[in-house]
Amino acid sequence: MEYRLLGKTGLNISEVSLGTWQVGGTWGTSFNEINAKKILHAAIDKGINFIDTADVYGNGLSEKMTGEVIKTRSENVYIATKCGRKISPHTSAGYTPKALQKYVEDSLKNMKIECIDLIQLHCPPTEVYYRPEIFELFDRLREEGKIKHLGVSVEKIEEAIKAIDYPNVSTVQIIFNMFRHRPKELFFKLAKEKNIGIIARVPLASGLLSGKITPETKFDEKDHRMFNRDGGSFDKGETFSGVDLADGFKAVKELQKIFPDNATLAQWAIKWILMFPEISCVIPGASRQEQVISNVHASTLSAIPEKIMIQVNSIYDLLIRKSVHQRW
Repeated sequence: MEYRLLGKTGLNISEVSLGTWQVGGTWGTSFNEINAKKILHAAIDKGINFIDTADVYGNGLSEKMTGEVIKTRSENVYIATKCGRKISPHTSAGYTPKALQKYVEDSLKNMKIECIDLIQLHCPPTEVYYRPEIFELFDRLREEGKIKHLGVSVEKIEEAIKAIDYPNVSTVQIIFNMFRHRPKELFFKLAKEKNIGIIARVPLASGLLSGKITPETKFDEKDHRMFNRDGGSFDKGETFSGVDLADGFKAVKELQKIFPDNATLAQWAIKWILMFPEISCVIPGASRQEQVISNVHASTLSAIPEKIMIQVNSIYDLLIRKSVHQRW
């Protein structure tokens, strides 16, 4: 495992880390505590020292499992969690310092820890980024010893750029993968200037970039890849990165032609993200421990040749750009 600095937090974290949406059992599968703990233990066994969770993943189950497992390990593992998505309806008006403080305190109790290494606003409405009082709250929470660092998880480039105007924002979690190229333009440059840690989420476009999903694949009705394709429950960009499936299948077929067969397409997709030095880490999820092991292998792959990087750009420009590039 290779490690990178998480921007101005100064934390040295595994470049392949772990996202735990699936650990809460909310990808069309019921929660399984034994499997959840196997995933978390496998991650730490493989050198992962940064785990990203959220209070809404499995309605707190992901946080609970993360807290329990870390207490049994001797390794220094950093916990990042998120708050705000419990607000319903999910509007700017629902975001108040009082509400957010309670969510942070609930997460501390849920994980049975005294301080959160990184708390992140969880994809709030765009208007929230223009409300200084929301960001000021986290300075007070840091003074109280409840959090160490503040970050944001965003849907749009506009939100990312506005967020890093606040001096106490240290990290931005953003969708960045072979089907979502826009962050590497202006945002990466600005983030580098301000020493912002960048956490790349949805690296496999909800599994589309694994190459294992086909037009015949059936998803459980509780799986967001079934019920959120049109953004009915949350931002459409979180599901398959907002890519039209027909275009996505065509692009995957082209990508499979250009990468060496000494690794899976999923591993190359993770490695592609790591080719950008502005990235602090990538956080693929896992439904079982074998997926964790496979994802970590991407850190050991040789650098992708420039020729292939250019080909990836061409495939994106031809098949994907028109439907996603300006939307997010």
